[in-house]
Amino acid sequence: MMTSLPPRLAVFDMDGTLIDSLPDLAATANRLLAHHGLPPIAAEQVRPMVGDGVAALVRRLLVHAGPAATGIDADQATAWYMADYTPHSTDLSRPFPGTVGMLENLRAAGWHMAVCTNKPVAAARHILRVLDLEKWFVAVGGGDSFSVRKPDPRHLLGTIEMAQGSPRRAVMTGDHHNDMATAIGAHVPAIFARWGYGRPEMEAGATVGADSISEVAHLANELVPA
Repeated sequence: MMTSLPPRLAVFDMDGTLIDSLPDLAATANRLLAHHGLPPIAAEQVRPMVGDGVAALVRRLLVHAGPAATGIDADQATAWYMADYTPHSTDLSRPFPGTVGMLENLRAAGWHMAVCTNKPVAAARHILRVLDLEKWFVAVGGGDSFSVRKPDPRHLLGTIEMAQGSPRRAVMTGDHHNDMATAIGAHVPAIFARWGYGRPEMEAGATVGADSISEVAHLANELVPA
C-alpha cells in the first residue's frame, strides 16, 4: 500500500529575505535614540545589526551610541522599541520585488510555505497581514513561538511541524548566518538570499545561493524534487 508524502515546504526568513524592512527598523532606531537624547544612526549602519531579534538589535544600538548610552536599561529600551515599531512596521517596509511572483510559482508547483523569523510572532503576522502576504503561509514561527529561536535548529523544526511538513521535504531560505545554521542543524537544504542584509561570508554552509528572490522557486524544485 502506497503512503502519500507530505507536501513540500518552503520556509522563509522575513527581514531581509521576504521583506525589505530596513527603512522601518532604522526609523524606529532613530526614534529610540532621539528619545534618549542620542545622535541618529544611518540605515546602512543598522543593516548589519538585523537578524538576531529585537533585543539584540537594541543592544547593538546602545553599544553603537557609546558611553552616552551607558545608563540606559536595555530591557526597557527593547520594550520601548517594540511599542514604537509595531504600529510603524509597515510605514516604509515592502516585499522585495519579485516576492509575490515567486510565491505564486511555488504554490503552482504544489509547495506549501511558512515563515521562520526571530521577530516576535505578533509583529510578524501584523506585517504579513498589512502587506497582503499572510495568505501565502500555512505557518509562522516567530522568535517567541518556541522556547528557542534561530540559530537553534529546533526553531526551524518547530515551524516545519506547525506547517505539518517534514524536514526531508523542506527548504529554508534566508539572508543571515542564523538561517544557514538552523537549516544545517535541522538537516534541511538552505538557500542563501544574497539580495538581503547578510554579509557575503554568512553564505558559508548554504546548499546554494540566490542573487534574486525570483530564483528561489527554481532552486527549491531542484533541491526537493516533486
